[in-house]
Amino acid sequence: MPDSESFDIPDLLQLPGSEMKTKTITKKDLVDRIAEQSGNKRVVVKTIIQQFLNEIIKELSAGNRLEFRDFGVFEVRSRAARMAQNPKTMEKVRVPSKRTVKFKVGRLMKEQLSQNPVEASAAATSPMQATADPQTLASPGASPARDVIPFPGSSQ
Repeated sequence: MPDSESFDIPDLLQLPGSEMKTKTITKKDLVDRIAEQSGNKRVVVKTIIQQFLNEIIKELSAGNRLEFRDFGVFEVRSRAARMAQNPKTMEKVRVPSKRTVKFKVGRLMKEQLSQNPVEASAAATSPMQATADPQTLASPGASPARDVIPFPGSSQ
């Protein structure tokens, strides 16, 4: 078996604590990648992604829960007011209550993250193929026609 240095592992798939550095992916990077893969213009993809993000913010601000099957769930949680301590002065400080967002990882993401980087690299080459399979998404009471949204250029 070849040693780990002979594998060509994309920086995107490195796990925390691994020897290789992780790479920060920006919205621009995603726009460029999606535009290239889908054949759409960058400006169109950028507008769609921004509208999507704006809708997420709007729904979370309204206190709604967002569920993206197999990806994860976003929920708004309230944190109670509490007393904290300034570590420099040891002075007690009141921290007011606030709302924050909790994200729970979905099944497909959890599976991909639990694989080692080499397996994840192979599985991540076409993540839409895994989600486009109705058998993969079928759960009691779920409608595959409702849960599967074909990506432009995919086989479905």
